[in-house]
Amino acid sequence: MDSETQTKASVIDGKAFAADLRAEVAEGVAAFVARTGRKPGLAVVLVGEDPASQVYVRNKHKSTVEAGMNSFEHRLPADTAQEDLLALVAQLNDDPAVDGILVQLPLPAGLDENAVIQAIDPDKDVDGFTTASAGRLLTGLPGFVACTPLGCLMLLKDRLGDLSGKSAVVIGRSNIVGKPMAQLLLRESCTVTIAHSRTADLPSVVRGADIVVAAVGRPEMVKGDWLKPGATVIDVGINRVPAENGKTKLVGDVDFASASAVAGAITPVPGGVGPMTIACLLYNTLDAARRREGVD
Repeated sequence: MDSETQTKASVIDGKAFAADLRAEVAEGVAAFVARTGRKPGLAVVLVGEDPASQVYVRNKHKSTVEAGMNSFEHRLPADTAQEDLLALVAQLNDDPAVDGILVQLPLPAGLDENAVIQAIDPDKDVDGFTTASAGRLLTGLPGFVACTPLGCLMLLKDRLGDLSGKSAVVIGRSNIVGKPMAQLLLRESCTVTIAHSRTADLPSVVRGADIVVAAVGRPEMVKGDWLKPGATVIDVGINRVPAENGKTKLVGDVDFASASAVAGAITPVPGGVGPMTIACLLYNTLDAARRREGVD
């Protein structure tokens, strides 16, 4: 591609957008409390002592309290029995103070993640992981959408406005990002292709897209020459790779340097999609509380 056709992408600031969304949620929480006399409540269940999970749970607790909500933490040992974990989920399903339930993944070996997730009341499934939530999204019924793809959609609509008629490629077919992302884009009347590791001639498939969402878990896989000039690129990947100083650094699934010379707009890693995940968790929790109370 010659220099005349190259562009310098504008960087989509997910951190700033997430801060605005969290402030908006906090305002909504204050209004909810004034109307109902109670705070929305988010229950987070952490089993075991996975270091990364502990950081995530700590950040979620802090953000929940800052938004004016109640945060209920349940920390269980790694040797917790399946039936005891399911009993806790059932207890939270029945607790009127709890509007949203999040079971931090991964669970320790020996626990059935799918059985635990499916036990969550769909009306409290603020992570959007149950099959009921997935089915509601697929069929256009009200429900909760997984936080990461929801955040991606918010960033896209903020950048592009109406997405109708645009061509979108989602690279990755996971149940928590790729598939719901594709459904959200379909709901916005995009023409959507789900690509993956077995897609033939993946670069040419990506090259036809106005919107590219990379969620495949391969460091810097998507190169600049894969992109249509002016495309909007959402990089969901968070990969830790060796750095020149002997330490490690975070990179996305997109080669930012080459992609930013071609794309019209792109999310950085870090500071792009990542901050949106917790913000959308708070958004979903407030939404769950409003629905349970019949508050518009």
